Amino acid sequence: MKPTPLTLIITVLFLCCSSCTAKKEKPKAKPPVPVKVAQAVQKDVPVQIKAIGNIEAYTTVAIKSQVTGQIARVHFTEGSDVEKGALLVSIDPEPFQATLSQYEATLAKDQAQAKFAREQANRYEGLLKDGIVTRDQYESLHSNAESLAATLASDRAAIRNARIQLGYCSIRSPISGRTGTVALQPGNLVKANDLPIVTINQLSPIYVTFSLPETRLAEIKRAMAAGQLKIEAVIPHEPGTTETGTISFLDNAVNPATGTIKLKGVFANKARKLWPGQFTDVVMTLASRQNAVVIPTHAIQTSQEGEFVYVVKQDKTVEMRQVTPGVATGDETVIEKGLAAGETVVVDGQLRLTPGAAVATKETQPAGSGK
Repeated sequence: MKPTPLTLIITVLFLCCSSCTAKKEKPKAKPPVPVKVAQAVQKDVPVQIKAIGNIEAYTTVAIKSQVTGQIARVHFTEGSDVEKGALLVSIDPEPFQATLSQYEATLAKDQAQAKFAREQANRYEGLLKDGIVTRDQYESLHSNAESLAATLASDRAAIRNARIQLGYCSIRSPISGRTGTVALQPGNLVKANDLPIVTINQLSPIYVTFSLPETRLAEIKRAMAAGQLKIEAVIPHEPGTTETGTISFLDNAVNPATGTIKLKGVFANKARKLWPGQFTDVVMTLASRQNAVVIPTHAIQTSQEGEFVYVVKQDKTVEMRQVTPGVATGDETVIEKGLAAGETVVVDGQLRLTPGAAVATKETQPAGSGK
């Protein structure tokens, strides 16, 4: 069947229209990529070292009995605060009082005998001069008097010891601190220098112990030589809350097994927020770096060539710039090389970017604003 003239005309017109439409259509430009940006700023940056520390009591005392006896009374509640010199435990004093009374009675008896022996020796001394008694008789009485005098000294020493033992029946706190669990209750028999009755921890002040790489030892020693080295401890389970203290101890040797050195910081801990046995983040400030270029840390990306950032140019396109990051402080990082203060970098949305891509920017807080 041959096509009619009308069919041919329609076909030609359709092809012409399609050709014209194809010529008029142009490729659509890509829309700008929405990103968040921040400016690189110049400011003083603290040089800090971070570590994980263990909180330790400033002083720990295990309270033990110095005598064997029965516990008569516990004068505190476990888990309570006690002051230095406070009475903690009373041990039944009756056996020790009886021993003291026995020694005192012995002393009184020996004093009477010593007095008689001394008077008798003095009397025989006169008789010896008159030739009535022999020298052997006099020396025998004189020796007896001296022996009884020595017995009196022994009796007095025994009394002093008995009084000391009696004093040990009242156990007092040697420090101010917080008591732990009471191991022995009234009625229990306690042995001398046996198991601790209770342990007391001094919480104010308090220590935080941590270790740092030996590579930082020279910096730490220089900072300590310049004056008191400040340190901050993050309160456990309270992000953003810190306690400030000072370095009080630098170990005298590096641990060869770990290549670290031990330090201690002392904190006032007046609010009792640091508790023995907890772990805490420690930040030690060694010095302050002047006029450093700082950007938010999450602006820095990593490629096969190294670290880079996307810099927003005046025409709202981005440039991929290689940088050399330095020390990081909080959410900010110092840029050693590759970026100048005042330049704008992308901090969010980098995954959709390519060099030269157009961007629609949204300002964020500048680095170091603290808001």
